[in-house]
Amino acid sequence: MCYKYAVGIPEMLQTSLAGLDLCNPVIAAAGTCGYVDALADAMPLSSIGAITTKSITREPRPGSAPWRIIPARAGMLNAIGLANMGVARFLAEEAPKVRGCGTHVIASVAGHTIDDYVAVASAVDSCGAFRAIELNVSCPNTSTGRHFGADPATLREVLAAVRPAVTHCALFVKLAPDMVDPVAMADAAIASGANALTLCNTMPAMAIDVATRQPRLSRRQGGLSGPAIHPIVVRIVHDVYARVARTAGVPIIAIGGVFSWEDAAEFILAGATGVGMGTALFVDPASPMRVVRGLARWARAQQVTSISQLVGQVTQ
Repeated sequence: MCYKYAVGIPEMLQTSLAGLDLCNPVIAAAGTCGYVDALADAMPLSSIGAITTKSITREPRPGSAPWRIIPARAGMLNAIGLANMGVARFLAEEAPKVRGCGTHVIASVAGHTIDDYVAVASAVDSCGAFRAIELNVSCPNTSTGRHFGADPATLREVLAAVRPAVTHCALFVKLAPDMVDPVAMADAAIASGANALTLCNTMPAMAIDVATRQPRLSRRQGGLSGPAIHPIVVRIVHDVYARVARTAGVPIIAIGGVFSWEDAAEFILAGATGVGMGTALFVDPASPMRVVRGLARWARAQQVTSISQLVGQVTQ
């Protein structure tokens, strides 16, 4: 299904992402837009290419105690702890909303063990509501959230189990921004069957209250997102695209501090096919529409007929 004619979006923004035809490259990032239609009160969901659900686990999770979101100088820190309703309730209550929401919905999947990942991914894949699953192996605010994205060997281990269980959906793999070797991690994901890469999750970080001498987050540490990590992710996207993803034909969704169309355009030039927005949604839930309009103006100014012609076109 393609939503390219929704709300008058220029056809030149149409984007093909691992078999999904998006009306534009802008995607609401996991954990920032609820399950399926929470952003519908702020903007027509048909105005963006896709939304990604918050990460779903095998069992319900209450998440971390407050404080679990705090502002930072150039973004925010969060330690939500993957709070969610669990896969059974998610499929019963939220999956039926997908068909009528007006855009593509990518289901984010997380777990403590390989069996967890397989069980949740398989259940989501077989329900028939989703076209893509994003495997979250890079969450910095749970005890096991980063274990399977720690190195190429463990990443290959979880994908070797999950990939055969996902037979209907495209499989995206979401990696961390502090990887020792992003290219090696991306190469491992692609070799293990990833249809797309999501770069990147939040950066592990911490804040301390100098009056009380206590960590400001209840979990002590969490993930930094927003403009502070944008240049870091630009570099990762550029390197991964240039050295492995372009040759393999595997698209990249870039996430990290996109507040303006210029931020999104920078990611596209670095090699991203899709552009995720997360922290910006907490500031202005309707901001993706502004970014979409800016990308359309930029593409026209660059004198291309399709925004896809600009992917990876930074001057070498």
